[in-house]
Amino acid sequence: MTKLIGDKQVITQVNGKYWMYWGEHGVYGATSDNLIDWEPVVDEKGELKAFISPREGYFDSSLTECGPPAILTDEGILLLYNGKNHPVKGDKRFNKGTYSAGQVLFDSQDPTRVLQRMDVPFLRPMEDFEKSGQYVDGTVFIEGMVYFRGNGCYTMVAQIQKWVLRFLIQRNPLILIHCHNKFYMHKR
Repeated sequence: MTKLIGDKQVITQVNGKYWMYWGEHGVYGATSDNLIDWEPVVDEKGELKAFISPREGYFDSSLTECGPPAILTDEGILLLYNGKNHPVKGDKRFNKGTYSAGQVLFDSQDPTRVLQRMDVPFLRPMEDFEKSGQYVDGTVFIEGMVYFRGNGCYTMVAQIQKWVLRFLIQRNPLILIHCHNKFYMHKR
């Protein structure tokens, strides 16, 4: 988990522990005192505790997988994740097997507790090049973040290239932008 200090993402602690979100068919967590030794978060049975899991009927019905590092904000902990649409139990508005990007906000004092979760992806495959190659059903897979115009604002994107943000704003109906400790949804 990170927080924004100036124009940099810096590793931070919550309640005296470092936190890491991880996992593929669910989002799990682990804590550490030293960033070397990690202890997974488990439930009362000693099994891994899933903080979010795939949801039938939604864009993330087959897979939930962490994207860029989570960010501690004034509103909570923002985690961007990749979701895959299940071919049978998924959201019928999107292609079967489509990979799209979602957002979940966790409580800043209890990083296991979900405060909000998007029901539709904020990034989804819309262009021809996003629907070709290995995943012809469509793939937008988020892995990193870039700063936007050096004024304390940043956005989460799929790749780091100068044209990406302009392209996303022009082509995507929704994009999340963080600016001055607030999150905004840009609508085309």
